[in-house]
Amino acid sequence: MDFFDVLTMLGGLCLFLFGMSLMGQSLERRAGNSLKTLLGRLTNNKVAGLLTGLGVTAIIQSSSATTVMVVGFVNSGLMTLKQSINVIMGANIGTTVTAWILSLAGIDSSNAFISLLKPSSFTPVLALVGIFFYMMGKDSKKKDTGMILLGFTTLMFGMETMSGAVSGLRDVPEFKQLFLAFTNPVLGVIAGAALTALIQSSSASVGILQSLASTGAVTYGAAIPILIGQHIGTCVTAMLSSIGANTNARRAALVHLSFNIIGGTVWITLFCIIKAFFAPSLLSESATLVGIAVSHSIISLATTLLLFPFSNGLEKLVCRLIPETSHAEEKKELDERLLGSPALALNQCKHVLNNMAVAATEALKQSLDMIEHYDEKKAGEIRKAEDVTDHLEDVISTYLLKLTSTHLGDEESVKATEYMKIVGDYERIGDHAVNILASAEELREKEITFTEQAMDEYRKISCAVSEILDLSYQAFSNKDYDAAKKTEPLEQEIDALKEILRTRHILRLQRGECTVSAGFVWSDLLTNIERVSDHCSNISGCVLDTTDNTMNIHQNQRIYKASDKEFKRIYKEFEDKYRV
Repeated sequence: MDFFDVLTMLGGLCLFLFGMSLMGQSLERRAGNSLKTLLGRLTNNKVAGLLTGLGVTAIIQSSSATTVMVVGFVNSGLMTLKQSINVIMGANIGTTVTAWILSLAGIDSSNAFISLLKPSSFTPVLALVGIFFYMMGKDSKKKDTGMILLGFTTLMFGMETMSGAVSGLRDVPEFKQLFLAFTNPVLGVIAGAALTALIQSSSASVGILQSLASTGAVTYGAAIPILIGQHIGTCVTAMLSSIGANTNARRAALVHLSFNIIGGTVWITLFCIIKAFFAPSLLSESATLVGIAVSHSIISLATTLLLFPFSNGLEKLVCRLIPETSHAEEKKELDERLLGSPALALNQCKHVLNNMAVAATEALKQSLDMIEHYDEKKAGEIRKAEDVTDHLEDVISTYLLKLTSTHLGDEESVKATEYMKIVGDYERIGDHAVNILASAEELREKEITFTEQAMDEYRKISCAVSEILDLSYQAFSNKDYDAAKKTEPLEQEIDALKEILRTRHILRLQRGECTVSAGFVWSDLLTNIERVSDHCSNISGCVLDTTDNTMNIHQNQRIYKASDKEFKRIYKEFEDKYRV
């Protein structure tokens, strides 16, 4: 093996790692909604959690990525520590899928149909299909499909390049001596753990081992300890991601490490006993690509079967190793660990945005009630809610900006834009709640009263605003398109009602039935109420527009108002209900 073979091997390794990363990221984007569905079905049932972890990892081809996502969910409070343990166990099984795919490179047969399963036979076709989808695809899903195929092609080409470059090592005595050293189980475990920790991917390190095994110099006696070490080394990614996380998130990362260390210790001990007392001839045989895939799967399955019944014990162990801190921890609303999984990150965004919507809506309703029934305690709650909405607007907007800087699909891009707009509307509703509260306090401090007729009118428009708040929240929270369609007609009725009430107030002033100071407060109230209805209309408009993957809210609303008979019918219903 000369200098140029070394360069070829390094080039093949780079292509292999790049292809694996490209394929994994594209799979994750393409299966974004599937990931959300799988994780959404997660329950405290152990088997359901195990299958979820297995399924997600099989989809995205990376147990490290799955575990990092789990740490992020636990850190955000979207998943409990108990749930995370079973998902992590499943992820250790799911990661074996990659080794089986790579083992196809070892197929050697004169049969034409069997030869078609060999990657060198079908990867050129996949590359052709992949580049077609990537270059010609109009939407992001087709482009991601193309990227998956191109990533797989690059991965397999890199694998074959590595195998070809190291093939000359089969005749190099020093290379054989190196792998004879790895028959020492401790050295093998250390080597496997170090390599995997360095490249932060057990799937990639198994692929490298399979490439080296193609020389015939790697025996099962050397490969098995390395595989056990690779299970331990893959924990580095999750441990790094848990830095700065809360207690339970750190515990989740430690579960991953403890699970693999305990399993690794048990199997390497058993391996040493079998080797010392029985010395099976299999350990001296050269490992094949399929043999390594089988060994990898057996180790993962055996570790899970061994520790699955003791998941509660694992939870108690990590809770002892990482005790509760004496001070209350600040829970992160949005976790940046999920930015690499846009569908999950957006799902998390909606969860936090929903909390913001509830806070703003309840604060506005409380402030409307304060005009008639002032309460000092509720006034404090309204101001606190406004602080919460201001804080969450900053948190969500910053997070969405970071998310949009990544590669998003068309659907995800529209959803991110929708949330960016809605967060601003709910923040302004929180501000208007404080403005209405200020009007209530002015009435109380200056001992100003409205006429009975004015109070009747206020109750009418107040009920209309409460309804439009409920409709817009229902539209956003539940994707309720019927509620969204009712919002704009009601907003039009509130606009008309505001003008009627303002005119009636002027007439009362002219008749001397109302004071000028009361008139100022009345005008401020109507202005804030009308603007709240505008924000509600914007929120429902965003929901309606996501159905067409467009965010041209005002144009669509103009078309809806001008031509839709349903709009006119709903508007007439609200007119009959609220017109005074």
